Amino acid sequence: MDISRFAPMTLIRKAREYTRKLWVRVVIMGLLAFVALALTQLIEPLVPKDIATNLTGSAADRLLQIIANAMLSVTIFSITVMVTVYRSSSTQWTPRVHRLIIQDRTTQNTLAVFIGAYVYALVAIIMRELGIYVHDRALVLFGMTVIVLVVIVVYLIRWVLHLQTFGSLIDTTRQIEDVTRAQFKDRLENPCLGANPLIDDVPSDAQAICAKESGYIQHIYPEALNSMAEKRGVKLYLTKNIGQFVFLNEPLLMVGGFDQSDQCDGDLEGFASELQECIVLGDLRTFDQDPRFGLVVMGEVASKALSPGVNDPGTAIDVITRIGRILSNYSDEVARDRDTKLEHIYVRPLDPRDLIDDGFGALARDGREVVEVQQRLQVIMSGLMRHPDDGLGKAAREAAENYLRRSLHAIDFEPDRKRVLSSARDDVQNAVGREVAGAGA
Repeated sequence: MDISRFAPMTLIRKAREYTRKLWVRVVIMGLLAFVALALTQLIEPLVPKDIATNLTGSAADRLLQIIANAMLSVTIFSITVMVTVYRSSSTQWTPRVHRLIIQDRTTQNTLAVFIGAYVYALVAIIMRELGIYVHDRALVLFGMTVIVLVVIVVYLIRWVLHLQTFGSLIDTTRQIEDVTRAQFKDRLENPCLGANPLIDDVPSDAQAICAKESGYIQHIYPEALNSMAEKRGVKLYLTKNIGQFVFLNEPLLMVGGFDQSDQCDGDLEGFASELQECIVLGDLRTFDQDPRFGLVVMGEVASKALSPGVNDPGTAIDVITRIGRILSNYSDEVARDRDTKLEHIYVRPLDPRDLIDDGFGALARDGREVVEVQQRLQVIMSGLMRHPDDGLGKAAREAAENYLRRSLHAIDFEPDRKRVLSSARDDVQNAVGREVAGAGA
C-alpha cells in the first residue's frame, strides 16, 4: 500500500466527510459519556471526606433516573420530527435537498447530546447498582450529573429555537445558498483544486486510467494524487470534473510521462489502482467539492415553485437573486500569475456558461411565461454582465438573450411582452428586439 495517498490534507478531507455523518457524532458523544464517568472515579478520591459525604447516592439516583426517562422520550420525538422534515422537504422542494438537511449540524449535535446523555445515565445507574459508586460518597457523581443536565437544557433550548424554521422554505434555500457559497469560496481560493488549469489538449502519448465502475465523481483527493504523481515522475490530467458521470471503462484521468520501457505492465496496473482509490465514485452527486451541484439544486427549488401545483413565483424570484449573489463572487481559475500548489496535476476549470446554465437554465425554461420571473432574470443577467470577469460577462450576455427570446415567443399578450423586453439591458433589447421584429414581419 502506497502511504503517499494518506497525505495530511487527504486525511483532513476524509475526516470532514465523516464528521458530517450522524452516527459519528453519536459515537463521539457516547464515548464522552464514558469519559465523564471515568473522570468522576478519578476526582472522587481527591475530595475531602467531610465534603464528599455531604450528599448521598440517592440524590444522584433521582437525577440519573430523570435523565434516563426524559432522554429516551425526547430522542424518539426528535427523530420523528427529523424524519417528518426530511420527507416534507423532499416532497415540497426537491429530493436533492434531502441530503443537505440530513447534514444539518444543529440537528445532529442535538440528537448526539440526547443519546450521549441517555448512555451516561444508564451506565451510571448500572455502576451504582454494582456498588462502584458507594452510597456515602456521591458528591462528584452528583456534580457531574448536574453538568450533564445543564448541557441537555442548553441543547434543548437550541433545538426548540431551531425547530421554528427547520425545514421551511427560507431556511432550506438559505442552507443551500450557504453550502454552495462555501464550496465556491473553497474552489476559488484553490483554483482547479490547487492544480494547474487543464485548458489545452491532453498530450497524445498520455495513457488512460479507466473507471472501475459507473457513477458520479463525488470526491477527489488532489494532494494524494499529486504526491503519487511526483513520486513516479508523471503528470496527471483529470479530464473529468467533480460531479460528472463516468461510465464503466470510460477514461477517468490520463497519465502523461509514464515510461513503459522502464515500468512493467504490473506497475502500471498497480499505479492505476492507487489513482482510482483517490477518485471516489458514487450513485449520487454530493455538495462536497461540487459548487455546480448547489446551483442545480437551487434551480430545481425554483422550478418546483413554478409548477402548476405550487404556483409560487416569489420563491423563484428569491432563488434567482440568491444564485446571482453566489455567481457574483466568481473569478477566473485560469489566471496565469496564480500560485499552483500541486504541480503534477492538471484539472479542468469551471466554465461560466455551465454555471449559469446550472443555476438558471431550468427555471428560465419553466418560467418562460411568468413575467415577474423573466423580469428578475433580466435584472440579474444585467448585473452579471458587468462582472469584471470577461468570461462570466459574455456567458451572462448569451444567457440573457436566449432567455429573452424564449420568453417573447411564449408570451402572447403584448403589454407583458413589452414589460419583459423593457427589463433587459439596452444592448440585449436591441439584439433580440430586431430578431423578434424581423420574425414577425
